[in-house]
Amino acid sequence: MLFGFDPIYAVYLFVALAAGLTVEAIYLVFFTSRSYRKNINRRLQIMEGQPDREGVLSQLRRERGLSGLGDYRMSLIALNRLILQSGVTLGIGKLVMYITAGAGFAFAIVMLLRGDWLESLIAAVVCATLVPLLVLKFLRSRRQKAFGAQFPDALDIIVRSLRAGHPVPIAITMVAREMRDPIGSEFGIVSDEITYGADLEGGMRNLYFRLGQEDLPLFVTAVAIQSSTGGNLGEILENLSAVIRQRFKMRRKIRALAAEGRASALILSSLPIMMFIIVQVVAPDFYASVWHEQLTKIALSAAAGWMSIGNFIMYRMVNFRI
Repeated sequence: MLFGFDPIYAVYLFVALAAGLTVEAIYLVFFTSRSYRKNINRRLQIMEGQPDREGVLSQLRRERGLSGLGDYRMSLIALNRLILQSGVTLGIGKLVMYITAGAGFAFAIVMLLRGDWLESLIAAVVCATLVPLLVLKFLRSRRQKAFGAQFPDALDIIVRSLRAGHPVPIAITMVAREMRDPIGSEFGIVSDEITYGADLEGGMRNLYFRLGQEDLPLFVTAVAIQSSTGGNLGEILENLSAVIRQRFKMRRKIRALAAEGRASALILSSLPIMMFIIVQVVAPDFYASVWHEQLTKIALSAAAGWMSIGNFIMYRMVNFRI
């Protein structure tokens, strides 16, 4: 054996590698084409089992917190709009059920650990109000960024379709069929709305209300002007696609230039917390003599508040809109 290595292990390794490649080849041959259409976006996935496009449109609306006709289902319009723009497909009923279950779980955990009714109630209220709002806002921001990244490619598809002689609704349908979520299902909803009686401008405005993405008003305005007065929509959308791409390029450059500031903010923010954890692990009795003092709690609360202010300032210094 050379260098103490048994060649039989190399044989085992190559046999395992060959088996893995065989399984992957079988999957690519028999399953890729079928799963691509199923997973390309939510609308096409629903259409596989429900060919009725009106039923598909109604189901997509209900999943997003709207009624079957596209109206808000909650009296709190701002909250309903946030749920709609976040892209959550649970429906309002399931979402409320999960929030209630999370609040009950938080109440039970705090009650078990602390034994205080007031603290348990505060934890439950926070989990039922503040945490869902923050999660929904995060999901909305992520969805809008994903849509913005796909939007120039969608505009290019529309431009090529228009130059081939297709009308705007057919171009929108091509985007819905060829692109992944979030833009695929959103343009699919627009296509279905136009099919079942909505005008083009109304469908575009509904698209903006469902997403709230900052680049959409330019697109909606261009389509509305072209539908009412005419003009070369393909050239307008081609220029819009170029502008959006240049803006994304500029944002990435700025993000690269601000990377050092973000790293510094992350280190400065995490250092006190990491040092506190290290001290607690190395010397558990270090804070034991003063932990129960009221002054200690006040000092730690003030330090946390002051650090939060500093974090907010550093966040605003390295994150800004163009």
